Amino acid sequence: MKKTLTAVAATALLATGALAEGTPSIKPIVGKFLGAVLQGDVDTMREVANADYIQHNPFIPTGLEPFIEMLPVLQEAGTTAENIRMFEDGNYVFMHNIWRNAEPFGAPEMVSFDIIRVDENGKVAEHWDALQPLVTETASGRTQTDGPTEVTDLDKTEANKALAVALVRDVLMGEDPSRITDYISSESYAQHNPMIADGLDGIVAAVEQLTAQGNMFQYTDIHAVLGEGNFVLTVSEGQWNGTTNAFYDLFRMEDGMIVEHWDVIQPVPTEGLANDNGMFTGFDGVGPDSIGQ
Repeated sequence: MKKTLTAVAATALLATGALAEGTPSIKPIVGKFLGAVLQGDVDTMREVANADYIQHNPFIPTGLEPFIEMLPVLQEAGTTAENIRMFEDGNYVFMHNIWRNAEPFGAPEMVSFDIIRVDENGKVAEHWDALQPLVTETASGRTQTDGPTEVTDLDKTEANKALAVALVRDVLMGEDPSRITDYISSESYAQHNPMIADGLDGIVAAVEQLTAQGNMFQYTDIHAVLGEGNFVLTVSEGQWNGTTNAFYDLFRMEDGMIVEHWDVIQPVPTEGLANDNGMFTGFDGVGPDSIGQ
């Protein structure tokens, strides 16, 4: 069920997690923090987050107190968020969100992927994200956020992470594009990128069109791979439209194949930066080489 972030703290208690028996979920910590952000509850923010909270959104200052000083901007705009999906992998929580009255972020409605790291003391310690304006008319007729949300196949998390990395390396980074049918189901592939139609045919048509325009996506690096069961998020860097971009790709797997895809693409800004942390740094222990370790 979709939920506002102010309710995440409660609903996350019931969320499925790829956790060893007896291991507490960190989703409620993240939900409590994000709910406090939207409510302007600075006492709770200070309770659950570190004073040296590290920020990787390039337009938000790093540190908790500078972030708190920005909250009136969100409150004046009436900014709200709807959490569509929430997953966790180790000490990272990754989320798929819709932001409304989101003019402070660049458009009235934005879709985002957000990643929060919780430290060994149970404190919110670090945040990454990518946002793009919400598109209402898509090539597939699907929205950028609809589709399944339930986590299954918890025992296949590492295999699914490896599958996602193989797809990005072979197809999106161009190491062996002919292997695309080894990764993506030819029977059913639901596409949520607004420019691409469903199925393998949709991917082929999009590649042909972008290549003819001399504007094909060029992925160059994978910085993070996070997974819970049948869902895997990759964070990559690359070129498109003549700019460096952050590519956040969420994949859903069934029976060893990728059957669904959501994404957010954000150009990496070079001006007006509020911090110098970078959009891709700090992903300790969750890079592509960490899979299976």
